[in-house]
Amino acid sequence: MSKLRDIQNKFHNELTSIYSKEEIDTFFFMLTESYYNKNRLQLAMNFEAKIENPQAIMSALELLKNEQPIQYILGETEFYGIPFKVNRHVLIPRPETEELVDWIIDEFKNQSSELKVLDIGTGSGCIAISLSKNLPNTKVYALDVSKEALIVAKHNAELNKVEVEFIEDSILNPSDAELVSVSQKFDIIVSNPPYVRMKEKQLMKGNVLDNEPHLALFVEDNNPLLFYRAICEVAQKNLKDRGVLYCEINEYLGKDMLQLLKDYNFKRVELKQDIFNKDRMIKGVLSI
Repeated sequence: MSKLRDIQNKFHNELTSIYSKEEIDTFFFMLTESYYNKNRLQLAMNFEAKIENPQAIMSALELLKNEQPIQYILGETEFYGIPFKVNRHVLIPRPETEELVDWIIDEFKNQSSELKVLDIGTGSGCIAISLSKNLPNTKVYALDVSKEALIVAKHNAELNKVEVEFIEDSILNPSDAELVSVSQKFDIIVSNPPYVRMKEKQLMKGNVLDNEPHLALFVEDNNPLLFYRAICEVAQKNLKDRGVLYCEINEYLGKDMLQLLKDYNFKRVELKQDIFNKDRMIKGVLSI
């Protein structure tokens, strides 16, 4: 039998050079709740609690020492208030992306007619599934180049009891036939594509660099808008007149993105900052 108080002390002793005290406590309580069904409040009331099988939480400690993200260790996370399974084939959903989803929901929540939505580069499916869950009378399609990512996304759709049609395709070399099969153009296209430039790697923490899929993160320094151009090309063919394109963007490329959307005949282009006052989202209304 091991005291959870002793294990928590061990977490702090072995992780303090990597994480803050608050982060370590958060990891510890997430693990005790997931592995032993003991939440923070229960432990606060009885910190002399013991567990019979500490192997799971001690194994997690070793993974944290190697900077593996807690979401991958647990195999799950929460996004926009709903659960998502995650693994190394998909990015861990970020709060900034929640803000993008919230922007779309806020603008279309009173829409009465059916909406058709395409999520490009769906990953875990967090955007597509959250939109499907929160916008009634919406048909959502989700595209990704990664077969492994689509397996995760399909599982998440089942987990959250929503219907999303998944498409395996590359946005850089799309098969028009795949999207034409949808039969009607989209009201909304949304994307959180790779946008971190290679030179920005040095700004990222090891837990991201060493674990999350680089395919979904990085773009070459000399062509940082590569995916956005491809998305705009697809949007011109597959977005309705006055349909709306929403994208999460690199905070350093807001002005470039404003010009790009204008070059592709988007009107009422709007750059939006996240809660940290960084240029993080953009939208434009297509004018055909």
